[in-house]
Amino acid sequence: MLTNRSKIVAKKELSLAEKLYFPAILAGMAITLKHFFTKKVTINYPEQKREHSKVYRGQHVLKRDEIGAERCTACGLCALACPAEAITMTASERKPGEEKLYREEKYASVYEINMLRCIFCGDCEEACPKEAIFLTDRIIPSNYERGGFVFGKDILVEPVNDRVDVSLRQTEEVREFKKNKNYAHNI
Repeated sequence: MLTNRSKIVAKKELSLAEKLYFPAILAGMAITLKHFFTKKVTINYPEQKREHSKVYRGQHVLKRDEIGAERCTACGLCALACPAEAITMTASERKPGEEKLYREEKYASVYEINMLRCIFCGDCEEACPKEAIFLTDRIIPSNYERGGFVFGKDILVEPVNDRVDVSLRQTEEVREFKKNKNYAHNI
């Protein structure tokens, strides 16, 4: 022995109950029984859904105007504002007869958002001068394939007969601005 720090440990004999782990089993059962009477921390999703906060940012929507034409004019400001570079688009010119489909002469023939890259910061929403893109409270559906997360216009553009309400996403200043019909933007 080099030092005097060694300690002699007495081997304590276990009782019969301790040998059968009886007290430990009872303590574990008491903890389990206690959890039967506490409030559940999980919900039965998708049958039950939690309420989102007012500032929740979910799936994007490309809005239509009052007559059903797409508001996006493919200016590209949303793609430039996107810090994750998740938005890609291809601009095209409107042909005669397509006035009811597209609001202005230029439109996005291809508009894609890679949901795996998107960080839902809302910069695209703020950058859009035409109020064409908004983040909604919709949850992005799950998928097993990566390709399923590149959303095109078929998913992003709101249906004509089933409009998406984005009034909670607009500020009071924007609502007041939209009431002024002197601006061509509001017509």
